[in-house]
Amino acid sequence: MKFCLILAVLRCCLTLVDAAPLQKQEMTRAVERATSLAKKILSDVAAAHQACVNTAGLALSSEAGHLEYFLSDLGIPAPPVLKSEDLSMDVSLSRIVAGLDLHRDLLQDIRERSSSTEELSLLLADITDLSAQVHQMQQLAQIPSTVSQKAAFPALSPRLSGDYQVQVAIHLSLQQLRSFTQDVFRSLRHIDASN
Repeated sequence: MKFCLILAVLRCCLTLVDAAPLQKQEMTRAVERATSLAKKILSDVAAAHQACVNTAGLALSSEAGHLEYFLSDLGIPAPPVLKSEDLSMDVSLSRIVAGLDLHRDLLQDIRERSSSTEELSLLLADITDLSAQVHQMQQLAQIPSTVSQKAAFPALSPRLSGDYQVQVAIHLSLQQLRSFTQDVFRSLRHIDASN
């Protein structure tokens, strides 16, 4: 009887020892897929901006300092902060999900008023894919996947009275998404290095 019990305990220990490297490999692959999606979003942001924003002075590479008042006027909320490398993996991942949810909601709202919806739809699909990938990372790391605390902000589309405001809203949202995604990319690399 004791021999069977010892044998069962040894099997459990060996299974746990074998599972740890496998889980680490799965997490590494998940981080690589998420990083690849973040890169794709960055290129999709540029394509969406080029297709949707044709107003002079609203280049993706230009600073939006003269448009800052539109952020508050239109009610475009800021995404969660990811810039600190002192954030734990669970905090980083939950903030990534919250920021992706925020930008998905913003772009879905603005897309209703845009004439170029194909590029925005592709971008939204990639944001959804990255969010799903981050949720998978949370599962692999055994981090409880919390429901994103979506910031309650009023819909933008009723406040977009003219084409210029639509263009500015798309421009500011895409600039903010690009900056946030760059932070996501850095956070994922930090997670990968510490994994």
